[in-house]
Amino acid sequence: MKKSNIFYQLKDFLILWGTQAMSSLGTAMTNFALIIWVYQQKGTASSLTMLSVCSMLPSIFFCFIAGTIADRWNKKHIMLVADLLAALGTATVLVLYLTSSLEIWHLYIINFLLSFMNAFQNPASYVATSLLVPKQYYVKVSGLQAFSGSVVTILAPALGSAILAFGGLKTVLLIDLSTFLVAFLILLFYIKIPDVPQEVREKAETFWESCMAGINFLRANVPMLRIILFFAFINFLSKMGGYGMLAPLVLGKMGGDQIALGVVEAAVGIGTLVGSVMVMLSKPAKSRVFIIFFSCAISFLLGDVWQSLSHSLPPLAIGAFASNLPLAFLNANLTAIMRIHVPTTMQGRVFSARDTIQFSTMPVGLFLGGLLADYVFEPLMMGSSPLQQVLSVVFGSGKGAGIAVMFFIVGITGFVTCMISLQNPIYKPLDSE
Repeated sequence: MKKSNIFYQLKDFLILWGTQAMSSLGTAMTNFALIIWVYQQKGTASSLTMLSVCSMLPSIFFCFIAGTIADRWNKKHIMLVADLLAALGTATVLVLYLTSSLEIWHLYIINFLLSFMNAFQNPASYVATSLLVPKQYYVKVSGLQAFSGSVVTILAPALGSAILAFGGLKTVLLIDLSTFLVAFLILLFYIKIPDVPQEVREKAETFWESCMAGINFLRANVPMLRIILFFAFINFLSKMGGYGMLAPLVLGKMGGDQIALGVVEAAVGIGTLVGSVMVMLSKPAKSRVFIIFFSCAISFLLGDVWQSLSHSLPPLAIGAFASNLPLAFLNANLTAIMRIHVPTTMQGRVFSARDTIQFSTMPVGLFLGGLLADYVFEPLMMGSSPLQQVLSVVFGSGKGAGIAVMFFIVGITGFVTCMISLQNPIYKPLDSE
């Protein structure tokens, strides 16, 4: 009776999940505080997007090596080392700040190094979850992870803003390090992650052959490769819109008000939270593929398009909520498809290959979005040309209006792309068990 109880079966995962979520909250508060700090120093969209680009590049381009190591080495050891080095990065920021030496370029370098460690931590933790969780709970666990992620998204801006206002950046960084310490000690002394027995064929592979195994697996599974390529394009688009330019849009339209940004960021988390609860309570979808594409289409419509037409805080927050609710269904079903169709012995390499492909376009989207905002659309909407006068009727004028035009273009393009892809029969094999 005890062993059939879902909480007993997921005991180790739930403890790991809870402590890691607490650590993620500390990290998210630090990230939010640093966004405010960077914007106060520079006040440009490109300065914020460059911070994000530095956070992405290593985790994308070192994924092949990291995935192979995650499949070959002890998952727990990889997670511990990666988390420890990430904490040292946060400690470095704290020391630089306390000595009044912190510069924006320091954050670029530190974010780059932290991203390098995430390249190893992410596939290891992903496979660890698959090893700790019975197959029948994959979708519910994905919903649970999305739930904690949304709670973090809700609390981080509110707590980050309050602590930043009353305790300063130093206090935010100290809290981040404290939450890390708790999660690190729990993982070190309590959590036992099962080892995966390696196949004889894999033992005979060279390191390079093992690195390429993830790509070769995807090449042999065309529907899975095609959906990954689809999301590579979607990620490129989204980083020029609501998932890359939201902070400069809100700060621009709201006159740099960090509380307004906190409200919108919290609305993002509430939307994901509600969606995650719905995922956990709902029955498995008859067609995961339909849910994935339809949810993505609705997100573009309710997010980028709606927010591009918003001129005050309430509609901006409503758009943030509405666009993130369906994404909980998208992410849970996409994750379930990957876990069901990829053998556990290959998940580290296949997931890393997937991340390299579908996330490689994100820095390009961020970088291009920042440049287009600062040098094309924002100057256009700050001027008085005939085109500006026409567009200002819909998108307003002044700071943030140019980014709103970008949001509209991204939203319409994303919606149309998703609805066309929904009709493509090549993805149907992914609905099989």
